[in-house]
Order: sequence, then structure tokens, then C-alpha cells
Amino acid sequence: MKLKSILGTAVLLSAVFFTNINAQNTAKSTKARAEYIEVEPNVKLHVIDLGEGKPVVLIHGYPLNDASWEYQYLPLVKAGYRVIAITLRGFGQSDKPYGKYNYDQFASDIKTVLDKLDIKDATLGGHSMGGAIALHYVAKYNAAHVSKLALFAAAAPVHTKKPDYPYPLFTKEEITNWVDLVSVDRPGLLNTIGERFVLSATSVPAGIGAWLGGIEMQSSAYAMEQALIALRDEDLRGDLPKIKIPTLIMQAKQDRIVAYALAEQMNKAIKGSILIPFEKSGHALFIEEKDKFNEEFLKFLKQ
Repeated sequence: MKLKSILGTAVLLSAVFFTNINAQNTAKSTKARAEYIEVEPNVKLHVIDLGEGKPVVLIHGYPLNDASWEYQYLPLVKAGYRVIAITLRGFGQSDKPYGKYNYDQFASDIKTVLDKLDIKDATLGGHSMGGAIALHYVAKYNAAHVSKLALFAAAAPVHTKKPDYPYPLFTKEEITNWVDLVSVDRPGLLNTIGERFVLSATSVPAGIGAWLGGIEMQSSAYAMEQALIALRDEDLRGDLPKIKIPTLIMQAKQDRIVAYALAEQMNKAIKGSILIPFEKSGHALFIEEKDKFNEEFLKFLKQ
């Protein structure tokens, strides 16, 4: 009787032990991830962190935020990837401090987030200004945490025409007019950008257009002004030879914000890069042609 009692007690304790272990493992696997990550004292960035698997890091364009990737999140998560979208300082739900809003600052913030999350072997993707920042990050930090680069209608390497670089669509004076408009009529600036953002007035439903406008108005006026100055003045031509990792370039031929010629120039300058043209969208190719966009992006991720 004593032996049976001892054995019964041992079995019960063993069951309790493994039940506790399983509960702990379940808790670990379902533990909520941080929605805000501090990049310096008093500055926290909003981060959407979904899924499991190899990481994909996404940087939004001007003046959007991490919500703009809504139609990429589920396809990437369902395909087995961990998606991390970072909202740049000054935009969306990230903090909006006084200070610098240039590509060095944005790249430094991204580096801090990836350091803190201990990200390895990620694909870094960016749209528009976010593409320029992603390009600068890889060049500046020698592709730290990153093994692939994806540029979506990237406003790079230069966004304004120069005497020795005629490929951008805008002159410095034209972008300066946009900068001035921030402090006079910010909704008017967003309307000006919005008219060029899509291929046509009917290429996205009205609800999608209103949704994007709402996202844009979450930005701080100061950040919009300073980031637009950076977009006007930054020159990343010196970064192009530093890109040594596999690079995907996706660009709409009829984009009225970033010229297709810029994508062609980057394709020539980044050895081994792949250029995928889009025929039925404007600057919002990830929304206007989201099925093709997601398909091509997943193809690149799996290579």
C-alpha cells in the first residue's frame, strides 16, 4: 500500500510539473510584444509586430505610418513571416519631439529598434521616403540585422533635379513650395500629394482614399516640414555602391511622385538588383496593385 501511495503521489506531482511547464511555454509563446520601443529618452516609436518566422521590416512613406501596410500584414504572416512595421518619429502614433528629422536620424532610430528586438537576417523594405531611408540604413550600418533590401517606389537616390542628375520629377523650388504650404495649409498640401499619389481618381475606392488621408493627418506639422526638407535635400548617390545585399526594386511606370527613371538608375547602380515594373498603379502600388505587389514581394522573400 505504501508503494502504491508513493507511486501515485509521484505520478500526480509529475503531472502537475509538466502541466506547469506547458502553461509557462504557452504563456511565453502568447506573450504580447511591445507596441512602443524607446529609441532615446522621451522618444518612443510605435511598432506593429505580427507573426512568427523570418523577419520582414517595413518602413512607411511620407507622410504615412505603419497602418499603411494593412494589406501586406496578413499575406506575410500567413506565408510564415514575422512582420515588423516601424512608424518613424513625428508620424502616426510615434512620439513627435522637437529635433532632427533627417535620414541619419531615421536610420539611427531603425537601428535602435532592431538592436532592442535582436533582429537577425531580416528583409528591410521601404516605400517612397521610407525606401530612401531603408537604402541609407543599409549603407550607413553595413546591412546590420539585414540580409535583403526591398525598395518600393523609393524616393532615392535623389528626389529633386540637379544639374548633373535630371531624373527626378521635381525641382528644388517645387518641393520648397510644398514645404512652405505645411505652415499655411497642411490639408491643402496633403490634397496636392494625394492627387499624385494614385494613378487616377478611380484607381482606389473613395473609402481607401479617405483612410489614407486620415493616416496622413496623424503626422505632426513640424515633422512633415522637416522630413520634406530632408526629402528635398538628401543625396544618396554615394550610398548606392555600398549596397551589397540582394535588392528588389518595385516601381510603377506611371508614378507621378517618383519617376520610373530613378528606379532604372538604382537598378543599374546596385549590382544584381531586380527591377519589377508595375503598369496599372501610381505611387500607391502596394495598394493599387496589392495582389501583384504581395506576390512579387513574397517571391523575393523566398529566394
